[in-house]
Amino acid sequence: MAETVESSNVQSQLDSISQSLSDGTFVQVRKLLHDLPSSDVALLLESSPLKTRKELWELLDADFHGEVLEELSEDVRNGIISKMVPSSVVDALEDMDTDDLAETLSTLPDTVLQSILKSMDAQDRQRAEKALSYGEDTAGFIMNTDTITLRPDVTVDVVLRYLRLKGELPENTDTLYVVNRHDNLIGTVLATKLLTSPPEVSVSEIMNEEAETIPVNMSDSEVASMFERYDWLSAPVIDENKTLVGRITIDDVVDIIREDAEHSMMSMAGLDDEEDTFAPVGQSTKRRSIWLGVNLVTALLAAAVSDLFEATLSQLAVLAILNTIVPSMGGVAGNQTLTLVIRGMALGHVSGSNSVWLVRKELAIGFLNGIIWATLIASVIAIWKQDFMLGGVIAFAMMMNMIAAGLAGATLPIIMKRFKIDPALAGSVILTTITDVVGIFAFLGTATLFLL
Repeated sequence: MAETVESSNVQSQLDSISQSLSDGTFVQVRKLLHDLPSSDVALLLESSPLKTRKELWELLDADFHGEVLEELSEDVRNGIISKMVPSSVVDALEDMDTDDLAETLSTLPDTVLQSILKSMDAQDRQRAEKALSYGEDTAGFIMNTDTITLRPDVTVDVVLRYLRLKGELPENTDTLYVVNRHDNLIGTVLATKLLTSPPEVSVSEIMNEEAETIPVNMSDSEVASMFERYDWLSAPVIDENKTLVGRITIDDVVDIIREDAEHSMMSMAGLDDEEDTFAPVGQSTKRRSIWLGVNLVTALLAAAVSDLFEATLSQLAVLAILNTIVPSMGGVAGNQTLTLVIRGMALGHVSGSNSVWLVRKELAIGFLNGIIWATLIASVIAIWKQDFMLGGVIAFAMMMNMIAAGLAGATLPIIMKRFKIDPALAGSVILTTITDVVGIFAFLGTATLFLL
C-alpha cells in the first residue's frame, strides 16, 4: 500500500513538473524541486526521460547537488556526473559521508575519476583515496568515519558537557565508543546509559567491554546478517590492530538489503540492478543483447539434442507434441530448488557443513516428485493416446528429469559460489539448459529404444 501511494505521489509530482516545463514556468519548477527532500528529487530524476532529467538537473541549485547525487542509482548518477565539469563534481562531493563518497567515486569510469581526484585539494583527495582503498562490498567501503570517541577515565559529567558544546551528534548515533590513547576500541557506551548515569561516574564504570565489532574487511552481506540477527542500530568497525576506523549504521544496512534484493531479482533476467529505466536505446540494447546471446546458445544446444532424434520425430509425430512437457516440468522444479538454495545462501543458512545434507534432501524431493508426476503423466498419456508404452516412456523421462532438476538446482549455486560466479545471474540459464537437455534426451532416447 505504501509503495502504491509513493508511486502515485511521484507520478503526480512528475506530471506537475512536466506541465510546468512545457509551459516554460521554470521558476515554479525550481520552487517545486527545492521544496522536496533530496531522496524525492532523486526519484523524480530517475523517473524522467533524459531530456527532462537534464532540464531538472540544471534547475537545481549547486548546493543541493551532493545530497541528490548520493541518492541516485549508479547509472543515473554516472550519466549526470559525466556531463558536469570536474570542479562542480568536487564541490558536490565535498560534504558527502565517507561511505557515499566511496560508492559514488567507485562507479565512475577511470578517466572521470582521475580528473575529479586531480581537481580536489590534498585533504579531500586523501579522504577519497582512503575511502576507495577498502574493497568494494566490504564493511570498510560502507562505513562512516563520523564517530564520537571517549576516554575511559573521564566522568559522565565531562562527556555531557562536551556533547553540549559540540551541539549535535552524527545521524543515527545510539552508541559512543571508548578508545585508549592508541585509538584501540576498548568498549562502548549507550547514549541512554550516559543520560541516566550519575555525573560523577567514570566512563570505564558504565562501558560495555564485550561489545560486538565488525572487521573492516568483512563482506557487506555478512554485516547485514549480523545487524538482522542482533537488531543493531549501529556497530563499530575495527582494523586488524583493533583500531577504531568507523561505524556502520542501520540506514547503510537497509540500503545493502534493498540492493541485494534488487540484484537477485534483476540478475535472474540478466539485467543490472542499477540500470537506468530511461537509458539511451543503444546502451540498453547492448546490455540486453549479451544475455539474449547466452540464451540463444543454450537454446541451440537443446535444439541440437532434439536434432539427434530427427528420424524418431519424423516417424512418430506424437513425440513432437509431447516433447515440451518433460523439459518444462523439470525447469519449474529445478528453479524452485535453485531459488530456495540461493535464498538460503544469501541468509547465511547454507554452508560447507550442511550443503551435503541439503543436496541429499533436494535429491530425495526430486525422486518423490518424479514418482508422483511420472505416474500422473503416464496415466494421462496412456488414456489420451491409448498407448501404454508411450505413457511408460514419458514417465521414465519425467522421473529422470525431476531427479536431475533437484540435483542441479541444489548443487549449481554451491559450485558457482565456489568459483566466485553469481548464482542469481547465471544459475537459472545453466539449470534450464540442463533440464532441457536431460528431458529431451531421456524422452526421445527412450522413445527411440522402445517405440521404433
